[in-house]
Amino acid sequence: MPVLIGTSGWQYPHWRERFYPSGLPQARWLEHYAARFATVELNSAFYRLPEPSTFEAWRSRTPEDFVLAVKASRYITHTKRLRDPVEPVKRLLEHAGHLGSKLGPVLLQLPPNLRADLEALEEVLEQFPDDVAVAVEPRHKSWFEVDTPAVLARHGAAFCLSDTPGRKTPHWRTTTWGYLRLHAGRAHPQPCYGPSALRSWAERLAAMWPKSATIYVYFNNDECGCAVRDARRFASAVERAGLSPSRVPSAREVRIG
Repeated sequence: MPVLIGTSGWQYPHWRERFYPSGLPQARWLEHYAARFATVELNSAFYRLPEPSTFEAWRSRTPEDFVLAVKASRYITHTKRLRDPVEPVKRLLEHAGHLGSKLGPVLLQLPPNLRADLEALEEVLEQFPDDVAVAVEPRHKSWFEVDTPAVLARHGAAFCLSDTPGRKTPHWRTTTWGYLRLHAGRAHPQPCYGPSALRSWAERLAAMWPKSATIYVYFNNDECGCAVRDARRFASAVERAGLSPSRVPSAREVRIG
């Protein structure tokens, strides 16, 4: 299985002329993106859960091999803070289920001020059926001081590897597949990643998982078009590390700055 490489969202106005041709209507941006990438992370679902018809439209407008990871609604993680998860998780799955076979992992990004609560996390994970992959991105340091990996492993959930300036997180492997989010690099122009950082992450993934594993990688540094350019460069680094990357745009299709 490949390393599926994409970006966190695709509807960025500042990507016009950096990735989207100037004359391409915004209504056709998804088709342009999906022809050049094999996956995207639906970051917008965190702010407002799309209607089932919207998920159906995304399914019909993308190629058969396209995968959409869904960032879970902040109502579950930030408003309810993992409490009373039955109804909101059910609603999330009912809506996102309209992606059909194109539904990828569901990402639970926890608030940076939410301290470790393994019982609450376990209750949330219990609401997801076995055929729905879940990744969890804890951000308060207390989650790294308790046995979070055991809870995730018990439910087949992935610990989301995360690259964020100013925050050190463990490199835990908790299941047979992986999930990595790259939030901001330190190269020029910021927040782009430099070659050494991309190479380090590619080599780390190759050391943590076998070649047969599926690993989802999303660049969340959309400013200046960095995410698209870095995703393309990361694919080359992944290939040099002995893994198989999914499709990415060609160099001539991307401009940063």
